[in-house]
Amino acid sequence: MSRQIRLNAFDMNCVGHQSPGLWAHPRDRSWQYKDLEYWTDLAKILERGKFDGLFIADVLGIYDVYRGNGEAAIRQATQVPVNDPLQLIPPMALVTEHLGFGLTASLSFEHPYPFARRLSTLDHLTKGRAGWNIVTSYLESGAKNLGQKTLTEHDARYDYAEEYLEVCYKLWEGSWEDGAILRDRERRVFVATCNRNGLDLQSSHFSTGINCVYPSQQTEI
Repeated sequence: MSRQIRLNAFDMNCVGHQSPGLWAHPRDRSWQYKDLEYWTDLAKILERGKFDGLFIADVLGIYDVYRGNGEAAIRQATQVPVNDPLQLIPPMALVTEHLGFGLTASLSFEHPYPFARRLSTLDHLTKGRAGWNIVTSYLESGAKNLGQKTLTEHDARYDYAEEYLEVCYKLWEGSWEDGAILRDRERRVFVATCNRNGLDLQSSHFSTGINCVYPSQQTEI
């Protein structure tokens, strides 16, 4: 059996991702990152080029280590300004058939329930082509933007992440019984049942009930 190579593009919803300063080149289009057509054009090019996926990076703060402030990063557009990546994916999925999408999302600052709900919705809209790049964040500026005095210590962040993932998996896998959606017009029953009594999650950091989004094609994203 011949070996296959997987082609994955790497980008970010900003002007300067991995090549700060390239925006000044006359042929560069990254300054159009705020325009939806820029991303749908990119998705169509990647699909035509037989790429398997597009990985979208993200940060929640500004790089401010150099000289103790973010002035240089801001001046050179080094991953700032940066927009949220999730909203890019549904329109790119709409103009492609096979391209996968890897979403970078930090789990350090949000309860798993709304996040699991958004990812389930995204997987429905992409017909099972959504993926999650799991990060715990590493910028002090990002932690401060989310109301923390300082970034949580590395090992503690990963202990928290393990619990977070366990809750997400249970929300995705344990909220609904197989075949729960009936769409029975004659009896006027859309949903037979969900696992409303069997999912009462209690952990060190989280408590939640069922995921209100019916399982997507991948279930686990």
